[in-house]
Amino acid sequence: MAMQAAEIETLIRESFPGAVVEIRDLAGDGNHYAATVVAEEFRGLSRVKQHQMVYAALKGRMDGSHGELHALALTTRVPG
Repeated sequence: MAMQAAEIETLIRESFPGAVVEIRDLAGDGNHYAATVVAEEFRGLSRVKQHQMVYAALKGRMDGSHGELHALALTTRVPG
């Protein structure tokens, strides 16, 4: 079952309440998205750690065993 952009955004906002979140469906199939997340929580962290935090917010839905979200092109940064 494919995920909706709103569901991805909700999951990210639960972990990063003050974040600016933008989700784009890249292929129109509900399986290939791009996300930009701008959050203060990322300050001082490596890009890898920032991405790990966003993936954790998705609660396993990128996991191949669930199959809900096939691909997420992720951009993260701190405000400013």
